[in-house]
Amino acid sequence: MATKRTVDLITEAFSDVMTARRKYELKSPNGDILKEIFFPPLTRHDRIQAQAATGTDEAMAISTRLLCQLAENEDGTKAFASADAENLKRFLPETVLNELELFMMDIQVDVNTAKNE
Repeated sequence: MATKRTVDLITEAFSDVMTARRKYELKSPNGDILKEIFFPPLTRHDRIQAQAATGTDEAMAISTRLLCQLAENEDGTKAFASADAENLKRFLPETVLNELELFMMDIQVDVNTAKNE
């Protein structure tokens, strides 16, 4: 019997993870839910595509492009167009964009710990 290739073992083991989406509740300044945005798992391929599309190594430009590339509505359609990146960067408070992008990247930040460092 042939042994499975390592890449096949790994990708099969993570196939369920790759189809799971996480939900983010985008809230207004007064706390009302404006919209639910869904994110598939971020892959290295996604990062490379975003970097190529932005034509820069600048992390904030790439992360905003990733946001537009990955964010989905509940029905799976794209929540943003690529061209929306500029409006997001110009017309949203930095904290809102940071929070969205950190969620997309599945990075949890303890604000109290970060303030003390």
